[in-house]
Amino acid sequence: MQKPDRIFARDGEWDALVRFASGTTPHPGLGVVSGRRRQGKTFLIESLANLTGGLYFGATEATETESLALFAAALGRHLGQSSPPRLDTWDEAIRYLFALEPGVGPFIIDEFPYLTKGAPAVPSIIQREIDRAAFAQHPIRLLLCGSAMSVMGRLLAGNAPLRGRATLEMIVRPFEYWRAKEFWELEDPRLAVLVHSVVGGTPAYRALARDDTPQSVADFEDWIKRTVLNSRTPLMREARYLLEEEMAVRDTALYHSVLAAVAVGNNTRGGIANYVGRKSTDIGHHLVVLEDSGLLRAQTDIFRSRRAVYRIAEPLVTFYEVVMRSQWGLLESGRADTVWRLSGSKFSSQIIGPHFEQLCRDFALWAEPELYGGELPGEIGSGVVADPSRRSQIEIDVVVMGAASSGQRKKVLSLGEVKWGEVMGRRHVERLERAKHLLSRDYDTSETKLACYSGAGFEPGLDPEVLTIGLEQLYAVTP
Repeated sequence: MQKPDRIFARDGEWDALVRFASGTTPHPGLGVVSGRRRQGKTFLIESLANLTGGLYFGATEATETESLALFAAALGRHLGQSSPPRLDTWDEAIRYLFALEPGVGPFIIDEFPYLTKGAPAVPSIIQREIDRAAFAQHPIRLLLCGSAMSVMGRLLAGNAPLRGRATLEMIVRPFEYWRAKEFWELEDPRLAVLVHSVVGGTPAYRALARDDTPQSVADFEDWIKRTVLNSRTPLMREARYLLEEEMAVRDTALYHSVLAAVAVGNNTRGGIANYVGRKSTDIGHHLVVLEDSGLLRAQTDIFRSRRAVYRIAEPLVTFYEVVMRSQWGLLESGRADTVWRLSGSKFSSQIIGPHFEQLCRDFALWAEPELYGGELPGEIGSGVVADPSRRSQIEIDVVVMGAASSGQRKKVLSLGEVKWGEVMGRRHVERLERAKHLLSRDYDTSETKLACYSGAGFEPGLDPEVLTIGLEQLYAVTP
């Protein structure tokens, strides 16, 4: 089954779905597909249902009785029945589904968390029927999909009923930064970084922006004002909805305060707690929920494993917390120009720099291994190197570590510094050389490559052994 032309990229995801739906083994197949809203999950699975003749049922927020009636109606239409089957409980509904003859599926239930909210026993019922179908060698294919990441992530975890039953587990993620450039049809890599720092790789944001793409770097600020800061576009409110739609979130005010703390640079647990006016122990649950929701990610300092650094995973949320949230009243009244004049400087100081650092770490993941000495990286991140003699610390923006080998010191493949708006030169290299020297006591730095990543260029005369990675090279990755 060829992927429909209207689906951009997603080749791997499409192939996995087709293999799942068209499997010929005489055993049941359970698939779980998750991903934050606006990534194109529904687009994919609806296309799959259309091409395979399967059932697509999109659950909604409804009572158990109404959800059952809607499911029965969808099932009746799919089977060509004159009237829907009578299904009084989800136990009856799932048993009815698993009793159907092979060849009428696959059966796809979208926004599955809405069903479990009203009927928590549904996963247990599915587990029972999956086990019975396995014994009877019934090749049913059931695909459960959802956007509530905290709920979907628990379906197959720990002691969950469906643990060990899935034959497909897939997360539909935002496009990689280089793929997002293609999707938005941007030629200029500088413009691509700027756009990505606002909307990231979420494909549906282009539609929410009314398919408006900036024409040049000079047009970028006007593009922001006519799209994400425009009260007449749905993109303006999207960041608020991302948090409110997560079922595990109750007090949205505190969650927004946690996100705001991270957005402005308070990225340790203590720093976040101090910013929101709570004790560190009081925000532990909120941090876990935001991680489970895919809105926050915890990254360990590579050189100090006990120190976790938090970063927002969705660029639009960072933009909202830094630029929009404090000026929401002005935005709703249509004063985008005023808001950007008041908050635009924060974009340069608090958004674009940290975002460019993350893109450079992503680049290190996708770059050819030869760039860093020919070895595949074992870990990529950032870290802080203590300099006791100078009573200071050296922050390393991009650390590429080699794979761990038993009985040997961990190898540092590369140490890199990132600057978005600064021409990089000898003094930046000297900081990296100092860090390399300090790390040599505990790590193998004999073949460490020093790297400068810049959005503004490099001074002439740098040692040719130093990697200089600019915007053109950043987008020249070949996956």
